[in-house]
Amino acid sequence: MKFPLDLVYCSDCSLVQITETVEPSILFSTYLYCSSFADTTLANARALVEKLIEKRKLGSESLAAEIASNDGYLLQYYHKEGINVLGIEPAQNIAVMARQKGINTISEFFGKELAKKLVKQKTRADVVHANNVLAHVSDLNGLVEGIYDFLKDDGLAVIEVPYLQPMLAHTEFDTIYHEHLCYFSLTALDRLFTSHKLFINDVERLEIHGGSIRLFIEKAEARTEAVKGLLAQEKSDGVLTAKYYAAFAEKVENLRRELLELLTKLKNEGQRVAVYGASAKGSTLMNYFGIGKDLVEYVVDRSTVKQGFFTPGTHLQIFPPEKLLSDRPDYVVLLTWNFADEILAQQKEFRQAGGKFIIPIPDLKVV
Repeated sequence: MKFPLDLVYCSDCSLVQITETVEPSILFSTYLYCSSFADTTLANARALVEKLIEKRKLGSESLAAEIASNDGYLLQYYHKEGINVLGIEPAQNIAVMARQKGINTISEFFGKELAKKLVKQKTRADVVHANNVLAHVSDLNGLVEGIYDFLKDDGLAVIEVPYLQPMLAHTEFDTIYHEHLCYFSLTALDRLFTSHKLFINDVERLEIHGGSIRLFIEKAEARTEAVKGLLAQEKSDGVLTAKYYAAFAEKVENLRRELLELLTKLKNEGQRVAVYGASAKGSTLMNYFGIGKDLVEYVVDRSTVKQGFFTPGTHLQIFPPEKLLSDRPDYVVLLTWNFADEILAQQKEFRQAGGKFIIPIPDLKVV
């Protein structure tokens, strides 16, 4: 099963999005990404929760919720502090993992209908998290309307999304895949939330996932200079013009040529190449660049739920990372480059034995 993957820009609302919406049940009813396998993700989640518990004075009467809560990677830190939690995770296989950690989890898609049902049950949240889920939603207005209803009047919504500007500046085109329908500038997000009487009062820039922004959203407007400044910067940088996106397309084509030339050269020299990272971003890169069994041999991934399967489109088998030490390929293309430091540290023994990693993004390099 294949679907088109075309990216477009709207000059009216400034939203960048793909043109094809795949039925959510195909993508998310059974899901193979578990946030808990990424140490960086866990560390960031724990630090954020600790900060919010202190700042918002959360206690045993409070409720912290997360939309697309995955395996409970974030809510577990609230739970350990005795704070009530509610996970909303449509992937039933992942929801089971969360419940095993003691995280109360609903296996449904979040939107205005579920929010109304929760409010009717007198369930409203002091804090609502939504990390890396906004881009997955086809009915953005319904989701934001649901957040407004579900959030207490003095509550806080904390939302993280991959940020459009570093994606374009660093040629992170592999972040474009069918799970991600939209690619957000702060300008587009501001227009979306304001139309539902929610206000982005603060924003933080994050390094995770190649560059993200964390939004702090409330029902009463109290904007910080950080929000005003980033909105102005987007306008001055040209993010709201079509010319900005034409330059991005050219950089992607240059990277495609460079990586294929390197892999072809290594193949002709008799070098063996494997891949690290059976990720959605890796599937985009390999399929768009045309990297298959003729250039690389197999894929390794730390996630046990992916091992034994095959990569979409390219049909490469997925093994545990330990295979790199036992099999000793000469090079490994690191497709989960957003966790490069973490993975390179984990693969210290393989690297000391002579193995090299090819990191394609943001700039092609061999380490």
